[in-house]
Amino acid sequence: MAEKRDYYEVLGIKKGATEAEIKKAYRKKAMEFHPDKNPGDAAAEENFKAVNEAYSILSDPDKKNKYDRFGHAGVDPNAGFGQGGFGQGGFGGAGGGFEDIFDIFGGMFGGRGFSQQRRNGPMKGRDLQKGLAITFEEAAKGVKKEFKINKYVDCATCHGTGAAPGTSKATCPKCNGTGEIHTVQRTPFGQFQSTSPCDQCNGTGQINETPCTSCGGSGKVRKDVTIAVNIPAGVDNDSVITIKGQGEPGMNGGPFGDLYVVLSVKPHALFKRSGQDLHLEIPISFNQAALGDQITVPSMEGKLTYKIPPGTQPGTVFRLKGKGLANPRGSSKGDLYVKVILEIPTKLNTKQKSAIEEMGKIVTSDSYHKKNKFAETLKELFK
Repeated sequence: MAEKRDYYEVLGIKKGATEAEIKKAYRKKAMEFHPDKNPGDAAAEENFKAVNEAYSILSDPDKKNKYDRFGHAGVDPNAGFGQGGFGQGGFGGAGGGFEDIFDIFGGMFGGRGFSQQRRNGPMKGRDLQKGLAITFEEAAKGVKKEFKINKYVDCATCHGTGAAPGTSKATCPKCNGTGEIHTVQRTPFGQFQSTSPCDQCNGTGQINETPCTSCGGSGKVRKDVTIAVNIPAGVDNDSVITIKGQGEPGMNGGPFGDLYVVLSVKPHALFKRSGQDLHLEIPISFNQAALGDQITVPSMEGKLTYKIPPGTQPGTVFRLKGKGLANPRGSSKGDLYVKVILEIPTKLNTKQKSAIEEMGKIVTSDSYHKKNKFAETLKELFK
């Protein structure tokens, strides 16, 4: 088995990349290797799986931390077997394991190589990806969504066997069910035996004498399938939810592939997001800023009230702790930051203008701290 590639290398980024850089790299690579863009390309399909696997680890802070410290052994329960084991610094860590060794020598000595066993044995089905758009409110509170996806499923007539009902596949007479053909070559150095897949059964060891008419003997048919997914509160753009077993059927009794749901969150009319924190701008009047007031603050939990103190300056930011978004991984909630913006009236009648002029006469420069300080600095500058 070939050594797993470094997850950072798979996404084309350096160790220490930010969350935003990881997301950006994932989107680029997933689009490049997506099965819909590379139909029938086995290499692209493997790269697509690797990209999704890398992102599932590096987008999770806990898994990313373990991977950064221990490598694949820190996140893959099958990767390590203790200090010096097969997965970490042992036989498998040198870039090739026992399977590769037996593959090399299996054909030379007439044995059945591991590669052929894998070809005849159970194989996991193809993984799929589905983009899903949700509203900002749905992302904030969590939601259960249903969507349709067109994919291969097991044929209902033959239940995935590919053989017509009441029949079964027969053992290939050419290879006697081994899936291999052995040939002997005479050379000056003696006889050498080579092994190749059986050309009559394509290496499966079985032939389908009575194919199912519904699926043409493939055991699979395309169908629109409705799938439900539970989206946790606090997800963001490019969050990936893995639904196990909702990919396409496996081969030779192998398990179904997985379905990766990639979320796209629509922007909100008022709120801006930074991680789990929310940012909001609220316009206030001069008298509210000068005298203080109790204002209504919208949040994802409903309306809140907040008392701004007298003398609040334009651009002041108030923090409402715990009123941001939940973390989908279960930690504490973010905060809501409210920035007050002083709004100057633009439409004034004669009476209103007079009132403001009168206020300007009553509220003298002594009431303005910053204005007085600026005037003093200016005076010193041009003394």
